[in-house]
Amino acid sequence: MTRFTPAELEAARDRLVPDVVADGLRVLFCGINPGLMTAATGHHFARPGNRFWPVLYRSGFTPRLLKPSEQGELTSYGLGITNVVARATARADELTPEEYHEGGRLLALKVARLRPGWLAVAGVTAYRAAFGDRTARVGPQERTIGATRVWVLPNPSGLNAHWTAETMAQEFTRLRVAAEETRPVTADPCR
Repeated sequence: MTRFTPAELEAARDRLVPDVVADGLRVLFCGINPGLMTAATGHHFARPGNRFWPVLYRSGFTPRLLKPSEQGELTSYGLGITNVVARATARADELTPEEYHEGGRLLALKVARLRPGWLAVAGVTAYRAAFGDRTARVGPQERTIGATRVWVLPNPSGLNAHWTAETMAQEFTRLRVAAEETRPVTADPCR
């Protein structure tokens, strides 16, 4: 893994990281916003302590442990990645309530256009802020975006000590099973 100096990481602040998406995915994973390591590398969930990639593998979404640099392979598994807020920051607490609200609005438009079977937001606090749902808990939500179901996952950041990799993998597995039981929304309703 490339090592970045503090100055190189700081230079990545406010950069945008392209989504990994396609129409009709089984699951569109949604992070809070890119961290500086993600922005510096251009790869989602790139910080070494982030548990997204190991948990994705442990839960059976991918047949092997992918590196962040292999994120392009996700669409071949019917998976994608986006963020609630596009701009990179060192910490999520640097985001404003207005950014979360606008991010939720733009995310809903993106989901309506891409029509994944499930939108999986990684972080209950981010979901609550983006969609104004103060009572949301980890797990499936009542809310839908068009025909897309919504699931809130625990934040895979290494800073989230409330969830272990094992308990996080169990929640990701629940989503994987649900996603296997539902078909993604397609352009042709006869499919």
